[in-house]
Amino acid sequence: MKALQLSRKRRVMGASEAKRFLMVDDDAGLMRITREALTSLLRCEIDTSPSPEYGFELALRRSYDLLIFDFSMPMIDGAMLFYLIGKVYDHERPARSVPPLILVTGKGDDKRAQELLQDPRVAGLIPKPFALNRLLEKIRACVPDIEPMPDA
Repeated sequence: MKALQLSRKRRVMGASEAKRFLMVDDDAGLMRITREALTSLLRCEIDTSPSPEYGFELALRRSYDLLIFDFSMPMIDGAMLFYLIGKVYDHERPARSVPPLILVTGKGDDKRAQELLQDPRVAGLIPKPFALNRLLEKIRACVPDIEPMPDA
């Protein structure tokens, strides 16, 4: 029994760290379903917030490999949230690099959303409702070394 426990520990210790994502979307139901689906398929941890203000606080306190923001939210939209995080990261010492961003939106033809796609850190815009496979493709493009869950 002890040998089995030790081999499990070695496997877990030998595995790379789970990737960390921050997802901010005012549609809490969609965010919860997406988080559960992604964490069952990919070796990742996802912090979520329906509030852009709290998402901003999380981005300042933790490091993330990927950001997934809803473009259209009240008060602070995904573009402004991304801009604010970038400004703070640029002024930190040492400066932090802003992780790639995937925008999800119900307004894919919005001019500001299309302009934001010109930023090289913005990996793409996925219109809502979206197929999980499309999001997975974008995630794998942004975080190529992400591992699948062992039983997925």
